[in-house]
Amino acid sequence: MLQYQGVTKRYAPDQPPALDGASLQVEPGEMVALLGPSGAGKSTLIRCANGLVRPESGVVRVGGQSVGGMSGADLRAVRRKVAVIFQEFHLIDRFSVLKNVLAGRLGAYPFWRAAAGLWSAADVAAARELLVRVGLEGHERKLARELSGGQRQRVAIARAMMQAPEVLLGDEPVASLDPVTGRSILRLIADLTAERRLTTVLSLHDVTLAREFCPRAVGVSAGRIVYDGPMADVTPNLLEMIYSPLPPTLP
Repeated sequence: MLQYQGVTKRYAPDQPPALDGASLQVEPGEMVALLGPSGAGKSTLIRCANGLVRPESGVVRVGGQSVGGMSGADLRAVRRKVAVIFQEFHLIDRFSVLKNVLAGRLGAYPFWRAAAGLWSAADVAAARELLVRVGLEGHERKLARELSGGQRQRVAIARAMMQAPEVLLGDEPVASLDPVTGRSILRLIADLTAERRLTTVLSLHDVTLAREFCPRAVGVSAGRIVYDGPMADVTPNLLEMIYSPLPPTLP
């Protein structure tokens, strides 16, 4: 479960808040789309979930544990429960596909073992199984830089799954992909969400794809959650309100 309660974050005193009292709860097995214009606060909302951004007020909980105030080993333990897929993949181009997937286990190893590539046989086997699952069997030895965009994102998804996460976050995970490839990536994420009962939250600009794969929508505008409900109820008028350049008037 992922829960936000009254979360507020301001990056500078003279700027409007990036988040303004945001409250949200997402359960295991749910796949939720964050909708809203650039700068609305979607990325900040995502980064609060693993402690990359610390709110000024409010509480963020992952699996019932409050992320705020954690540091050291406690924060690392919570971060292992939260996997993030980025728009730009963040692979290590000079590493093989298999090594990039195994990087998802870095947090479970002492630094010296990870640096030396001394992975357990069980983890290597799990990484190979994940590559089969994401449709990249036979690509283990290829360098990441040799892959297409869609293949690179599949590697990123496999790496995220190596964490054995409870929460999966996507910060525009298909924005740099063509529509066909983006649809296949979202189908893969939807299948993994169902299979592993992940708590999945994706920031998406493509409303058509969001409608196809996410039963629930959360509209974010000017740092506030202005809609939280079924995707089927997201009307053109509601979208216009969510994407308005002016802060909406809340009821």
